[in-house]
Amino acid sequence: MSYSDKIAGKLNELLEKNYDAEKGYKLAAEKVKREDLKRFFTQRAQERYDFGHELKSEIKNFGETPDKGSSLAADAHRSWMNLKASLSNDKDESVLEEAVRGEKKAVEEYEDVINESEIPVSTKQVLVKQKNGIVAALNEVKALEDQA
Repeated sequence: MSYSDKIAGKLNELLEKNYDAEKGYKLAAEKVKREDLKRFFTQRAQERYDFGHELKSEIKNFGETPDKGSSLAADAHRSWMNLKASLSNDKDESVLEEAVRGEKKAVEEYEDVINESEIPVSTKQVLVKQKNGIVAALNEVKALEDQA
């Protein structure tokens, strides 16, 4: 596997996770009742869409092709979100719990790639900026969860 294949592979994994997060946030915006939560989830979906475009550019910089679609694990997570929300009396709180769980996982995934020694500094800067955005969203969703 060439250097560019390896880096692009790691970035494609993050790209797929961002596709998944975008879809999950869109679903969450549909599930919640509170307008502030709808707004929050819609903004997070847009943010992840934007992250995806940044990652696509980085992948193309390595002469590779960005992946399309979403992961099976994320499809299962969205199904779990659906089931949990439909069974819960407090749908907003259930969706917030799932958002916290998803964002914690995203931070871990970004840190794993950021800590790879092969990642170029310019790419690492993009990833750190995105991870910081996810951490900010995680803190915000935790605050919203405390309010629920």
